[in-house]
Amino acid sequence: MSRDLIELILPRLARRLNRQLRRYRSGRLDDKQFSIRFEELVQQQHAWLANRGYSELDSAVAVHGAVLVLSGPGLRAEAEEQSVPLEVVEFRAVRAAAADIAEHFGVSQKRATRQISSLVANYAD
Repeated sequence: MSRDLIELILPRLARRLNRQLRRYRSGRLDDKQFSIRFEELVQQQHAWLANRGYSELDSAVAVHGAVLVLSGPGLRAEAEEQSVPLEVVEFRAVRAAAADIAEHFGVSQKRATRQISSLVANYAD
């Protein structure tokens, strides 16, 4: 998958996710509303890439990878709370994303894990 794809989606997703997080933190969205909006946001970003000619699989990997990169602070907090290395928490998140991709796109979970891990390693803080 092209590095250009993740670089294309990261800023778009970050802006939109930040807007939803501000609404959530201000109390304008509850947990359920935030979850619904988040899922819609992910689907919109995936569709946006697909409409620009990127494959469904590459789009899904890029969006999942971008979400994990942007989730870095939350993953670090979770690792600290559980007293485990960040890599353990990151790998769990990568595997969950890879399982979703494998289920919906018919690729091996190992392949999806490798692709998402590569993105997270290259773009996480």
